[in-house]
Amino acid sequence: MEQVIKQRRSVVKRQKKQAELAAKKSGPVNVKLNNVPTSTRKMRLVADLIRGLEVNNALGVLKFQSKQGAARLEKLLLSAMATWEINHGKIDEYELIVSEIFVDGGAILKRLRPAPQGRAHRVRKRSNHVSLQISSVGASGHNVKSELKEVSVVEEAPVVTKPKVAKTKKS
Repeated sequence: MEQVIKQRRSVVKRQKKQAELAAKKSGPVNVKLNNVPTSTRKMRLVADLIRGLEVNNALGVLKFQSKQGAARLEKLLLSAMATWEINHGKIDEYELIVSEIFVDGGAILKRLRPAPQGRAHRVRKRSNHVSLQISSVGASGHNVKSELKEVSVVEEAPVVTKPKVAKTKKS
């Protein structure tokens, strides 16, 4: 019979932490931004622009985007890259992509605005939560969105012209 060796709780706890760290270092990096004071709808427009792009291309898109949430997403993406560098080493060795990004609704601040005839209208100040995941191309099963679409060569079709009809003057 095998003898079961009982370990102290502290040893078991330490081993669990080491296993979690090893799993964390091998997998993708998840970052989250909570309570962004922008409506979910506006932030999703920006998030859709960078979903599936390589990280450097996504940074370029966000840098020159004039939409409201672009600056915050750029900062979040830089944070994710820094976390990747801490966990995995140099970024140059990996081809990183934005594998997942989604925007969920957050808390809604409800305010009152004066309206005519002694009434009040409710104003909802919406917020959102953004979750972003970056991973290396080899590790994820995602296809990378290419910036340039493939241009297919199409044979030139013969130009069809209408036969000229002589116009006659009406008398």
